[in-house]
Amino acid sequence: MTAAGTIIADKGPLHVAVILCFVIALVVSLCVTPFSMWLAHKVGLIDTPQDERRMHKQPVPCFGGLAIFAGFMLAVLIFENTPLRNIFSTYDLPASIPKLHAAMIGGALMFIVGVVDDRFDLRASIKLVGQIACACAAYFLGVHIPDFNLFGWHFGANSVLGFLITIIWIVAITNMINLVDGLDGLAGGIAGIAALAIAYSAYIVGLYTVAFSMTVLAGAAFGFLPFNFYPAKSFMGDSGAMFLGFMLATLSIIGPAKGTAFMALIGPVVVLGVPLFDTAFAMIRRILRGQSIFMPDKGHLHHQLTRIGIGQRRSVLMIYGVCGIMGIASIVLSRGFVLEAIGLIAIAVLFIFVLIWGWNRNRE
Repeated sequence: MTAAGTIIADKGPLHVAVILCFVIALVVSLCVTPFSMWLAHKVGLIDTPQDERRMHKQPVPCFGGLAIFAGFMLAVLIFENTPLRNIFSTYDLPASIPKLHAAMIGGALMFIVGVVDDRFDLRASIKLVGQIACACAAYFLGVHIPDFNLFGWHFGANSVLGFLITIIWIVAITNMINLVDGLDGLAGGIAGIAALAIAYSAYIVGLYTVAFSMTVLAGAAFGFLPFNFYPAKSFMGDSGAMFLGFMLATLSIIGPAKGTAFMALIGPVVVLGVPLFDTAFAMIRRILRGQSIFMPDKGHLHHQLTRIGIGQRRSVLMIYGVCGIMGIASIVLSRGFVLEAIGLIAIAVLFIFVLIWGWNRNRE
């Protein structure tokens, strides 16, 4: 059944088209990455280890965001200009295409902000202003959290409150992905897992635009991973991390209709639970130390894992596993199984607690 309520017997063409777009995004990202590495050397986008926070020892090109950006954009453009669009039209997908275009425009602006930051190392306050400007652009082009009621409060998309919630939502998720980009392959894998989980949840409830676009985003992220997994030959840089975070935030809210908005927000929050908790703890940690919340440190979850001797590869794979559990929890939640979802979330949280806090305490 579609969002409009029309029952469709055969979704075979839809499945084929979505898988094809995923493969296109993956292949484009995979093929553009070597070019981005060459271009990074030409324009000076090289990450040279200068402090103890850096996990790598040698200079690494950090323009892989170009490959992710190209993979997503080209796959959507191919969809728009080939018979694939006719396949999707059967499933009412074009109804949300203008919002997808708005998210893409905002994503392109965010990518540019990230490139400038990678090249000139912008101050955190200036980068935050750029992120807010990109979020505002997406909002005024039509990407916003839909109207919904919660505990008697009405949240209107076009109200001041609706505007603030949308901007905070976009900027927060953008920075979550950016902050976890600390180990080889970590941010790309988390973003890809999250995108697939949100895509499946959206598909279940008939939000095919969200499902399609999130699947394409996952393909673009996974296409870059062969070059980014430990030992990394290329980094995505802020351009890639901020683009992925921005698209996760905006694409998750382009499809929901009134009455499903709250659940549409809960799903991404659950699947992004690891970077969410990591970001929250980082802010609390820095406030307690009297530091700026933008001050980088080595207290993140991935740093904790490597500190106890697990190693980069296994640390990243373990975090993938936790994110996978959270992703399944978000899918289960989209089916209305709240208790089951809470159980899965509890397992993931317990795993992190035992592994990190418990282990560190025993070693003291």
